[in-house]
Amino acid sequence: MYVCGPTEYREPHLGHGRFALVFDVLRRYLTWTGLEVRYVSNITDVDDKIIQQAAEEGRTAEEVARTSERIWYDAVEGLGVDRPDADPHATDYIPQMIELVAELADKGVAYETSDGVYLETDRVPGYGLLARQPLESLRAGARVDVADEKRSALDFALWKKAKPGEPWWESPWGPGRPGWHIEC
Repeated sequence: MYVCGPTEYREPHLGHGRFALVFDVLRRYLTWTGLEVRYVSNITDVDDKIIQQAAEEGRTAEEVARTSERIWYDAVEGLGVDRPDADPHATDYIPQMIELVAELADKGVAYETSDGVYLETDRVPGYGLLARQPLESLRAGARVDVADEKRSALDFALWKKAKPGEPWWESPWGPGRPGWHIEC
């Protein structure tokens, strides 16, 4: 069972506790029914919010993420929630993310702009089906500002080109980091 885990930039809030409890109960129920469950929940440890928090605190993004992760696990332990069987950190999988972004670009469903590489949602068959909504009714810019060069307001960053002072990794598009969606 895979669950997109927390973005580690601040103390957890009620919504974080809810997701931890819901999936812990689900895992326990599935195990009780006799299923073998391997529960994996990632840790997003590089992101706009983490970078912003680090700048505000005068620390590195890595320091903010590690501190927040410790606080996260202390909080869920206090709720009686078992830790996942595995909690992969996004930064441990940067090469795989770069490969995936390149593959999506090769297939013609991702495009490069001056600030990164975006998934072109209009070119992904069935995009929005899980939400049971047509593309036209999905909300754009709910998480971030809509970039000028995007082909559609619903397109989202797979790779963000580095800005001064931000963590970065080499890629075919120059230094940068993964976008939030691909980290999960």
